[in-house]
Parts: sequence; C-alpha cells; structure tokens
Amino acid sequence: MRSIWKGSIGFGLVSIPIKLYSAVQSSSLELDMLDSRDHARIRYQRVNENTHKEVPYEKIVKGYKLDDEYVVLEERDFEDAAPEKSKVIEIESFVNLSEVNPMFYETSYYTEPDTKTNKAYALLVEALKKSGKAGLARFVLRNNENLCIIHPLHHVLVVTNIRFGQEIRSTDELNIDDDINISKKELDMGLALIKQCEEKFDVSKFHDDYHEELLKIIQAKAKGKRPTIKKLKPRTTKNNDLYDQLMQSLNAKKGA
Repeated sequence: MRSIWKGSIGFGLVSIPIKLYSAVQSSSLELDMLDSRDHARIRYQRVNENTHKEVPYEKIVKGYKLDDEYVVLEERDFEDAAPEKSKVIEIESFVNLSEVNPMFYETSYYTEPDTKTNKAYALLVEALKKSGKAGLARFVLRNNENLCIIHPLHHVLVVTNIRFGQEIRSTDELNIDDDINISKKELDMGLALIKQCEEKFDVSKFHDDYHEELLKIIQAKAKGKRPTIKKLKPRTTKNNDLYDQLMQSLNAKKGA
C-alpha cells in the first residue's frame, strides 16, 4: 500500500509519528463512457470559458468568488489556514464509540507507526481497547479540515473521518407523524421478531452481488450471449393487520 499522508498523532504530550493508508477500496466496476457510434472513449478537457481553448493543468489555480471577483489561493494559503493541524492529528477528547451516530461516518484510514516497535502507538491501541473509548480529533487532509475518531482494530489504530454537525440535515421537513399509537401486543411482537433474527455482526457474510451479476452479464455479452435474468417484483401483502403480518413473519422464520 502507498501512504497518502505523513504526520503524527498527538496524545497529551506524547507524539506518535505515523503514516495514513486508505483502509477501503471500491468494489464497483470501472465503466468508461464511450461514443455509441465507434466506441471511442470520451475524454474531458479543461476549457477556458472565454477562449474555449484547453488549459494546461499547470496553469489551473483555485479561486473563491468574492463580490463578483475571484481571489486566487495558493498552496501555502491552505497550509497557513491551519498550520498546527497540517501535520498533526491532535486528540482533543475521548468519547464512547457507541455514542457516535453511524450517520456521521465517512472514510477510514489505517495508521502505521514510524517504527514497527513504537511503544507509544501500542500503548494507545491497548488503552483504547481497555477503556472502550475512541479519540476525537481534527486534522487537515487534502486542503480540508477533517473531524475524525481514532479507534483500535486488533493491533492497529484506525482514523475514521466523521461529518461535522452542520453537515447533517434536520429531519423537521420530513412528513412523518411522531404520535402514532402502537399497541403493546404489536410492540411485543415486533421485539420478538427482532430477537428471533438477531445475530452477531459478521460483514464477511455479505457480498456485492449486484456488481458480481453485472460482471457476469458483461462476460456473457462478450461471448455474444445474453443471460436470462429472473426479474423480482415488489412483494405485496393482502393482510393489512400489522399484528397478523408480524405473527406470519415469526412463523415463517420458525419454519425456515
């Protein structure tokens, strides 16, 4: 793997030099856009909207529009905006990992200490495991300030970017009645169904079936064939009684 960032984790007065590596990879198929007439690839050009000519990459700069004029930003401007965060992931507090709403999660990165036997790194891993806590920190990556949590995975520290609070939209505009009467027997039946279906989380049981099937179609088409795909229809129920539906679901699970 190739590191995407070098810096350190600040843990009190302890500094742990690390490298960041992407912990995720895409499982989707890479599809190219083609001209339907001759299957030539579509290429995108960076074009000047005034001259309509292509602009060399080295001539492109970033700017912010202010009062109908652009203020051009240089690389050092991004660094100067948060110099103390540009190379340090400073842990500001520790939180219960269970209290972080999954809506906040974004991308995860593995960290690697500068030396294989870095004692401070191993200490932080063990301390987080024992306490059940995660470090809450901020740092700058690719000219953007990131809020993140630092948590252990086996003997590795993982940095997971999380969204800032203002990035989560309010639910106020959703058309949902918050005062629906649920009877005790319906609730008990719902809890029973959850209990019957609960299991230990094991993500290895799940695969990206959609893209696997899409690849099979691609391979078949390459041989001049078209596989027969069974179309699934939305499931409907004739019984509108919620309790009866839950009871039938329980019985179906027992039968399986």
